[in-house]
Amino acid sequence: MMRAVDNAQPLVDKLPPVRGRYRENASLSAMTWFRVGGPAEVLFKPADRDDLVRFLQEKPADVPVMAMGVASNLLVRDGGVRGVVVRLGREFARVEEDSNHNLRAGAGALCINVSLTAVEAGLTGLEFMRGVPGTIGGGLRMNAGAYGGEFKDVVIDVTATDLEGTIHTAVAAELGFTYRHSTAPADWIFLEATLRATTGNMHEISARMAEINQLREESQPLRVRTGGSTFKNPAGHKAWKLIDAAGCRGLERGGAKVSEKHCNFLVNQGSATAEDIEALGEEIRRRVFDQSGVQLEWEVDRIGVALSVPLEEVKG
Repeated sequence: MMRAVDNAQPLVDKLPPVRGRYRENASLSAMTWFRVGGPAEVLFKPADRDDLVRFLQEKPADVPVMAMGVASNLLVRDGGVRGVVVRLGREFARVEEDSNHNLRAGAGALCINVSLTAVEAGLTGLEFMRGVPGTIGGGLRMNAGAYGGEFKDVVIDVTATDLEGTIHTAVAAELGFTYRHSTAPADWIFLEATLRATTGNMHEISARMAEINQLREESQPLRVRTGGSTFKNPAGHKAWKLIDAAGCRGLERGGAKVSEKHCNFLVNQGSATAEDIEALGEEIRRRVFDQSGVQLEWEVDRIGVALSVPLEEVKG
């Protein structure tokens, strides 16, 4: 039975014993691609699935919990994240071929590693993941995609736990995949997925992977502090074209800047805060709407609280 939180104690003292590791006031900025943001009240790295499930079953009922992958498409606000942030480690990053030549991938596995495992096994259908930053868990949550492929095209089934530690399985049709969205319950933490693949020609698979990598190099700002595509493509439009037409290429706010190379990417030039980046994004949305009447929708997920609101004062 889950306990209620006693607010007189530090959060970590109220959490159940685990085989993994708790860290209090853990920096998240170093884990995000933007390299900005405040700390997690508690960061939890479970030893394995059983450790995570037991934690969820025994934690106080009113402790907020969220899972975070490699934060490639995530903006952590400067005030940090209240509650427990779960970071899935090596035990959740396994990728294995099954007897049907599909891949079973842990939610913590990097999409690029899944695509590389596929090519090494001579499997085709997962090449697009070479161009998807982040992990399988994040890709499932947002139906990530790139270069003509999306998760909805390859997911067979998934396994997840809810925040009470109950295990769920679902097939792709139950996940409600649409453009950069799924209807999977918000309280699910994905654990693994079966991904459809077929045997193919290794030379052709490798060539397609190399082509995707070259396209990314040519069109996107890589090896900089960015968070991937900032806004979803509105129906009938390309977000970058709308941003460019609104005169936002190269626009700056504090230490944040709209990439000159691809203006649907925001870049931390080294001194940006999360507030700089979010405010720049909102200014882009305003200018695009004023110029075209199209309302851009954020693709980058923004979490946490503003620095102006101390973490200990945040409720719920």
